[in-house]
Amino acid sequence: MTSNTHSGAAPAPMALQGVKVVEMGQLIAGPFCGKTLGEFGAEVIKIEPPGAGDPLRNWRLLQHGTSVWWQVQSRNKKSVALDLRQKEAQDIARRLIAEADVLVENFRPGTLEGWGMSPEELHALNPGLVMLRISGYGQTGPYRDLPGFGVIGEAMGGLRHLTAEPGRVPVRVGVSIGDTLAALHGVIGVMMALYHRKVNGGAGQVIDVALHEAVFNVMESLLPEYSAFGAIREAAGSALPGIAPSNAYPCQDGWVLVAGNGDSIFKRLMAAIGRSDLEHDAGLGDNAGRVARITEIDAAIADWTRTRTVQAVMDSLAAARVPAGKVYTARDIAEDPHYRARGMILTQHTRDGDRLEVPGIVPKLSATPGTVRSSAPHVGDDTGSVLRGMGLSEAQIAELRARGIVAGAL
Repeated sequence: MTSNTHSGAAPAPMALQGVKVVEMGQLIAGPFCGKTLGEFGAEVIKIEPPGAGDPLRNWRLLQHGTSVWWQVQSRNKKSVALDLRQKEAQDIARRLIAEADVLVENFRPGTLEGWGMSPEELHALNPGLVMLRISGYGQTGPYRDLPGFGVIGEAMGGLRHLTAEPGRVPVRVGVSIGDTLAALHGVIGVMMALYHRKVNGGAGQVIDVALHEAVFNVMESLLPEYSAFGAIREAAGSALPGIAPSNAYPCQDGWVLVAGNGDSIFKRLMAAIGRSDLEHDAGLGDNAGRVARITEIDAAIADWTRTRTVQAVMDSLAAARVPAGKVYTARDIAEDPHYRARGMILTQHTRDGDRLEVPGIVPKLSATPGTVRSSAPHVGDDTGSVLRGMGLSEAQIAELRARGIVAGAL
């Protein structure tokens, strides 16, 4: 397996080495949080149901019966197969949580309480436990019990209203951005809670992340503009409303994104496209003036780009030091030398013997970089070793398996 460590060098110290995480979530939000913590050294024990395991194992394109997405989402994790509908399995989960630093879960609110794992009960077992709870609407409020997925969070957080061409149906971003934003907010919360526990007395706490709130948190000036002016920001397609020029422009063989919205950048952009009249127009010297005449400016840029290839546009604007970017496909990313130079394309070998190119690790820490230390497990690959580490005997493990309470490699 290839990661961002140098061959032959001593193993890099892990930023989260010694942190033990129990992951009880499934699909995207909770597991993405566990993935991120695991990449920086945390021991992540994933509890999943026997048999099919986490549904993500069967999402999108499958290789040898397993999603290739799973290979990224669950690297650096251990899998323990427990049937949490049974009391004995709940007891095992509680024992694992009692020794953990962090619990990650993204069940519907009330699920853990129904299993006897409320925050109060778990903190009685483990006062230092940091408990991350990700749900559609949070653990409180009138919508608490409604089912919620990332797509609903994107809609209620204000994002979907903006992701469309004017007057057309709102579209999804193309990935499950609501889930991922919730996961990243969860990681931030976990790190703050662990720091607080270390420096302020050792108490754990509950982190309550709602999908729609994570989306809303990145919606920039959406609410203040409504509060101050009654302005409801509307969909603007590829343009950036109120910032000019910043848009997608047609080329002979595709589209290019151009961000010429800095005052000096705008002048260089106009010089590059041969529009000295606009370059020296005093009325376009600041953003407010450009916004007022954005239709004229966009037309001038598009007239220039549509007679050229994407690469020719990119080369010209790079020479002029104007930010521009091609709209990348997966093939573009895989073939891009910059991605590889920064370790953003790694090679993993799955436990079925396949070789995959997968995304690298973000963020990049200079002294304690993240690594890929193990491939994604089969369902229950680590059940036996984890149970033995808890002190269960072979006879006890065999009995649990015979009763269907645990499964996997025993």
